[in-house]
Amino acid sequence: MTPADLSRTVLHAVRRAVDEDALRAPVPARVRVERTRPGGSGDYACAVALQLAGPAALPALEVARILRERVAAEPGVGRVEITGPGFLSFTLDSPAESDRAVLTAVREQGLGYGHGDALRGEILQLHHAREVRAVVTADAVRRLLVAQGARVRVSSTEPSDPDWDRLGVTVDAHGALPVPLTGIRPVPAGATAGELLERLGPDAARWGLLRPAGHDRPALGPELLVQGEANPLFRVRYAHARARALTRGAALLGFTSEPAEPSEPSEPAEDVRGAAYDRAARPLLDLIADHPGVLLAGARHRAPDRVARQLEAVAHAFFDFHDSCPPLPAGDEKPSAAHRARLALAEAAGTVLAGGLSLLGIRAPEHL
Repeated sequence: MTPADLSRTVLHAVRRAVDEDALRAPVPARVRVERTRPGGSGDYACAVALQLAGPAALPALEVARILRERVAAEPGVGRVEITGPGFLSFTLDSPAESDRAVLTAVREQGLGYGHGDALRGEILQLHHAREVRAVVTADAVRRLLVAQGARVRVSSTEPSDPDWDRLGVTVDAHGALPVPLTGIRPVPAGATAGELLERLGPDAARWGLLRPAGHDRPALGPELLVQGEANPLFRVRYAHARARALTRGAALLGFTSEPAEPSEPSEPAEDVRGAAYDRAARPLLDLIADHPGVLLAGARHRAPDRVARQLEAVAHAFFDFHDSCPPLPAGDEKPSAAHRARLALAEAAGTVLAGGLSLLGIRAPEHL
């Protein structure tokens, strides 16, 4: 069960409780589940009972008890506890099954992994000044919102700069519009689109404009073009290229990826689900599982910088995993179940990186 699956399961429990008249409250559009913080109980936690307590005219603990009964019996949920004033804490049945579900979802959904319909029905008008950082930010926010089901139109205070096209930006209208607007107002870049394109090119320019939070001044120097670990954009793109190279290398060796089965037979040196794999894989698996939530938060908060930071974290975890558990056999070693499982995780990381870069309007080359 993925975090998205768990969110839908809890939402289904709320609907059942309302349909059965056990709970009299409006059903929320979505239910947010978060990874349990250090020292907490279970794998994930949810505050929906506190959210519904007021409308239901019931104590949050009573709402939590009503929902616990309906969630605990669902497949994939091992235990549901009530903590604090009414938080629901979930322990999933099998981490291995959950991990496999995440990797399968990435494989099936491809670059669309993490897209959803949480904002379906929302119609938004984004409005920005005739300034390069504002227009690039509005474009990235549009991409994130559309990926979550919203319908979005973007307007500028003045006619477009012709160089915006080279940055992959489309503006639907300009001038003052007599409709409710969502303003996009990051700290200005201090340079024009043409200047940034000449110095950095479109990809590095977009990363430099989007990576800092909107209230921070962007760093737009030559460090964005450095081909080394100190450059986060290079590291993200290199992680993606390396993941794609692993797939090509595996094909040459005659094997493909396969997410690890909980019951895979172990090898003499290392179990597919053994301690070495789990220690190295866990941070990367968690980041991949959390990716849909990051995309939705980036859309809701109009914050593409959250997606950029997520991609940096995925790239860092990918290299840690790659170095600890190489997906390709070395020397005369034969491809094994362990290699297929490692390759599946590496490929999923590459897909997440490519999809995230696409939402930022940045290319993900297969060769660097």
